[in-house]
Amino acid sequence: MLEYIVAFAIGIALIIIGVITFRGNISLLHSYHRKRVSEEDKIPFARQTGIGLIIIGAGMCVGNIFMIVEYITKQAIFNLVGTAILIAGLIVGLAISFWAMKKYNKGIF
Repeated sequence: MLEYIVAFAIGIALIIIGVITFRGNISLLHSYHRKRVSEEDKIPFARQTGIGLIIIGAGMCVGNIFMIVEYITKQAIFNLVGTAILIAGLIVGLAISFWAMKKYNKGIF
């Protein structure tokens, strides 16, 4: 049960970081990305990266809620649904973040 609560807290932290980044503060992103993005592209880059982080965090939170329900009810379907939501949020969020890096940073690395 503790692992679900910790994962939920990590999801909340990612949502908070995503909101801060979405509002235009890219200081939480890696310095490599801050240096390579042009000044006029920093706000769009921050917004899209923030959206990706928010989606990852939301997927973690919602997925873990389903997993906690599975822990309480012992119905395996909740674990399956929670895992699917977690994976979907991770894939979509990473895809948006990587697309923003490729578009504004001219590459992921």
